[in-house]
Amino acid sequence: MNDRTALDLLVAHGPLTRTRLGELTGLSKPTTSQLLTRLESAGLVRATGSQSGRPGPRAVLYEIEPAAAHVAALSVGHTGISAVVADLGGTAVGRSRVVADALDDEVRRRTPALVREAVTAALDEAGLAPERLRQAVIGTPGAFDPRTGTLRYAPHLPGWQSRTLLGDLAEALGAPVAIENDVNLVAVAERYEGSARGHDHYVLVWADRGVGAAIVLGGTLLQGVTGGAGEIGYMPVPGAPLAHGGESATAGDDGGGGLQSLVSCSAVRALGGGRPLEEALRDTAVLDETARRLATGIASVVAVVDPELVVLSGQVAAAGGEELRRRVEAELTGLALPRPLLRLGGLTGDPILTGALRTALDRARDTVFDTS
Repeated sequence: MNDRTALDLLVAHGPLTRTRLGELTGLSKPTTSQLLTRLESAGLVRATGSQSGRPGPRAVLYEIEPAAAHVAALSVGHTGISAVVADLGGTAVGRSRVVADALDDEVRRRTPALVREAVTAALDEAGLAPERLRQAVIGTPGAFDPRTGTLRYAPHLPGWQSRTLLGDLAEALGAPVAIENDVNLVAVAERYEGSARGHDHYVLVWADRGVGAAIVLGGTLLQGVTGGAGEIGYMPVPGAPLAHGGESATAGDDGGGGLQSLVSCSAVRALGGGRPLEEALRDTAVLDETARRLATGIASVVAVVDPELVVLSGQVAAAGGEELRRRVEAELTGLALPRPLLRLGGLTGDPILTGALRTALDRARDTVFDTS
């Protein structure tokens, strides 16, 4: 228990002196010294310089040994796979991108090979052998059903619905693999380093090519029995056609009905007469109508889970910016009794990849930090 506490503190705070680590753990100096010696011998921590500014000898700083393990994070979209490899400290050491037409029948037959290609390229850039990989987390649209071992709600990703996919991927990479919903991973990333920092009760609404939500209550991400919690793209709302055809309804950008048919990228472009997203949302009428539609969907979620914060993310939110956020907030005032904070997503780059990396690091550390 002391070992794990010390390792978690080094992850959270960065390099610490023996004295400071003892203060944070409540352990005596001799016990802290023994602990650090043990962890250093196990290859889990290392000395990394010293701290000056105080009388007496310079205090040695200790940090997590970054080379103790490496992880891979992947983001899967309709045009290909992005991958990043990082050390145990979270520093990215290799990246790659494999472009593939997700509708190509050939992809159905070689999904594990494409994933291996992306990860291998990132490992090669980092100068690492495949055996160094300890964990991989893959972010995809849809939801991985733990009961059946299949990816649901993502028929637009052929090759990802196989019941043996998880095992096939683990065999291809030679490491444990987890498949996570992409919107849930964005919510993880926002909590670590974005607009949801400091919040344990929040909802992230993703309005992009697809539409979904991630719900975090009491610090726990809700998954649902089938992994489909937060699939608000299917949610019936006023003005939207019902989503018929089951899960196949997500094959198109508009989801075939429900909230997604009103606030996805293609729906907003249609509101703007086919103009590009950013241009369409500079039109006041389009901005107002998009805000009204978003607020209607968000109000239904807020009425059920009563979060302290709602984060707007995805291409629609980014294109609409503060003007869209302000209008959604005003619309919500008349629709929902709870009054959560409403913020735009605070991340740059690929938030799905960021969330996948954070999740992979947490999983790998649970394994590597087990010194029992």
